[in-house]
Amino acid sequence: MQELRKDSEPAINGEMGGSKFFPWNTNAMALSFPPQTFSLPSPIPQWPQGQGFASGRINLGEIEVSMVTRFEFIWSSSAMQDTKNAVTFYRPVGVPDSFRILGHYCQSDNKPLRGFVLVAREVETADINNQDKLPPMKNPLDFSLVWGENGRSLKTLGVYFWVPEPPAGYKALGCLVTTKPVKPFLDEMCCVRTDLTYRCDPYRQLLTAGSSIPEFSFQVWSLRPCDRGILGKGVSVGTFFCSNGWWTMREDVPVACLKNLNPALQAMPNLQQIHALIKHYGPTIFFHPQEIYLPSSVEWFFNNGALLYTKGVSAGEKIDANGSNLPGGGTNDGQYWIDLPRDDKRELVKRGNLKSAKLYVHVKPVFGGTFTDIAMWVFCPFNGPATLKIGIKDIPLSMIGEHVGDWEHFTLRISNFSGELYSIYFSQHSGGEWVDACDLEYIEGNKAIVYSSKSGHASYPHAGTCIQGSSKLGIGIRNDAARSNLYVDSSIQYELVAAEYLENEITEPQWLQFKREWGPKIVYDSKTELDKVINALPRLLKYSVKGLFNKFPVELYGEEGPTGPKEKNNWLQDERW
Repeated sequence: MQELRKDSEPAINGEMGGSKFFPWNTNAMALSFPPQTFSLPSPIPQWPQGQGFASGRINLGEIEVSMVTRFEFIWSSSAMQDTKNAVTFYRPVGVPDSFRILGHYCQSDNKPLRGFVLVAREVETADINNQDKLPPMKNPLDFSLVWGENGRSLKTLGVYFWVPEPPAGYKALGCLVTTKPVKPFLDEMCCVRTDLTYRCDPYRQLLTAGSSIPEFSFQVWSLRPCDRGILGKGVSVGTFFCSNGWWTMREDVPVACLKNLNPALQAMPNLQQIHALIKHYGPTIFFHPQEIYLPSSVEWFFNNGALLYTKGVSAGEKIDANGSNLPGGGTNDGQYWIDLPRDDKRELVKRGNLKSAKLYVHVKPVFGGTFTDIAMWVFCPFNGPATLKIGIKDIPLSMIGEHVGDWEHFTLRISNFSGELYSIYFSQHSGGEWVDACDLEYIEGNKAIVYSSKSGHASYPHAGTCIQGSSKLGIGIRNDAARSNLYVDSSIQYELVAAEYLENEITEPQWLQFKREWGPKIVYDSKTELDKVINALPRLLKYSVKGLFNKFPVELYGEEGPTGPKEKNNWLQDERW
């Protein structure tokens, strides 16, 4: 049987409060430099009281879960691959009394250790409908060895990967790793009744060990719930899934996530807690020092002559300061759109008004209400033209990329167990990226920095030039970001516009209900401008550049005005990742 951990063995602390190094050894290798743990720059404050936010535990209905962030080292793949791509496997420690482990944890070695796994226990309920049901949790019937013996290549490294075999009517939620070829005890982890679980999918390959014999290949994947939208009930457990060559991506994953069947969403922050979170974590957005097209508030945009146009009517209608005369509801049917003023204020409005600018905040549950997403939207009256980079040459494009009305955003993801910031999503044109808290830049305390790119206003975690195209060929659209004295502090300059789960506590502004475009359809011959660029290139580059142009997002060509925040798919769904 797997030996129990000795009290003298060290554990890694992934919680707030410091970082340590420990010189562990395994059967086959020694870790000279185990990953450093990460803590946010400043302590987390005492949040305002109310409901179950930041209480450390969340009730999902028939089970209660707690987040464990302290780990004990098991094994690192650095013995079989370069350190840059190595991962390490951990078991959770400091599990609260009566809670059960659902699986082990795996993380890349190229960043400080900071992760979590959920542990669970049964909750007594008075629901008479539950009396005839199976218990919420049960031990597995057995463990199957996925990798580690019968001549497979990891045997000499002293590591063994086990998948639990759940009882009928139950699902496994993770895997176990040992350094001895003996099955774990059956009570080392538990399985959860199927109706309390949710489908998940493998979304990031953490480790792969190839083989000329398919059945001997091996992969480790991180997991996420399939439905991660605002109404999604799937709860991320933080565990991983491993398989040999018999499993393919076309098959259903044999492990699951949890499901939140508690409709109350008691762990979501209340109104007072939301304001405290924004005050503590609100990033500062830096605009490029050469930025011409700055943000403004929506109210400033309306007050300075923005016009509402109706299809078939040549004259535009002045929009009220609060947007009360904007048509709400319906669909983006082309019947209405917003445009800049036609008088001498047009150029003034295009340049925005930094003094009035603010972030428009949408707060929503994610992962079944175990995390909170704080989406922060910024409005710019105008999106400037793009600059094409071809090798060392920059080619300013006169019109491509221009459009009236530009909505961009970034999103803070916060744990409802502790109120701790875990990551920020940086929206970048038609995509974006999640950046872990350990990889962010901070300006003060736990307030991160967001860099807005010149002209296009895409969000980036670091200053520099990002190429939208082929970085390998050095061809694409430039996205330049830098710090300057042009900035907006979102911890102060913000307006909370929506949090559906709070029902009637927040009155959404009328302009948020406008489902049409915030800019007119711009008609110009972008093909002619692009052809001029392509024809001026050496023959070897022409086809590469032309192929890249075909892959650029539609909004780059300025052919349609953008819709407002509520029409973006991430308003109700998860971010694109």
